[in-house]
Amino acid sequence: MSDGGRLLVCATPIGNLGDVTARVLDALREATVIVAEDTRVTRKLLARYDIHTPLERYDEATAAARTPELVERISAGARVALVSDAGTPGISDPGERLVDACLLAGLPVDVLPGASAIVTALVASGLPTRAFYFGGFLPRKAGELRRTLESLSKLEATLIFYESPRRTAATVSLIAEVFPARRAAMARELTKLHEEVLRGTTVELAASLDGRELKGEVVLLVGPPVPEEAPAADDAAVRAAVERLVSEGLTRKDAVKRVAAESGVPRNDVYRIALG
Repeated sequence: MSDGGRLLVCATPIGNLGDVTARVLDALREATVIVAEDTRVTRKLLARYDIHTPLERYDEATAAARTPELVERISAGARVALVSDAGTPGISDPGERLVDACLLAGLPVDVLPGASAIVTALVASGLPTRAFYFGGFLPRKAGELRRTLESLSKLEATLIFYESPRRTAATVSLIAEVFPARRAAMARELTKLHEEVLRGTTVELAASLDGRELKGEVVLLVGPPVPEEAPAADDAAVRAAVERLVSEGLTRKDAVKRVAAESGVPRNDVYRIALG
């Protein structure tokens, strides 16, 4: 194996062709060959930056047959640049197979970072970013989709999915049934001229998308579970409960703690009421 042989995983723009890194452009120029999910899409990027590296197809239909061939070429010293239609290869696209095959063969794999629809949509959504779950493309069948969503119902994270523009309205409508109280967002055509980010509750989002015909890549985001609202305090009942426990020998501090635990009323509120 030649020292120069390696797979270069190149992140490309998710829309605006200006969002490509200098390092990726260098890699595309210096590669032996570029393998692309859709050569028509990649040719636009190459033309913009006057890159003339040979371009070959590598998509879901050809991946099984082409992967062993590309691994053999890399083993022989070729520098193969892998790109997807948009963003980072290997995320919900066939590039994952080539990466795995190269690693299994002990070949060098360099990942060149860049634009990401997932991260861009998450930040633009206004939803919590401390933890998030990316589920790729959602199931097409309603029953399977519902089961998938319900299985994620207790996950303390913002949920992120890709969706077809044709199915977006129906999918958001079902999301609103499963998670009616949650905040959500839909982002489409990110970084492009007609970029759109809709925000609101899932119910509001479903209403705004009803009947609309969308175009472009869509990212759907659903906020984490909504904390249950603390029960309203009945001042008289809380005060009586605290006094009863004190009369039974508990300290006021312990009485407040027990009443808070048993009633669900925040401890600070119980303490305030007991002293009132």
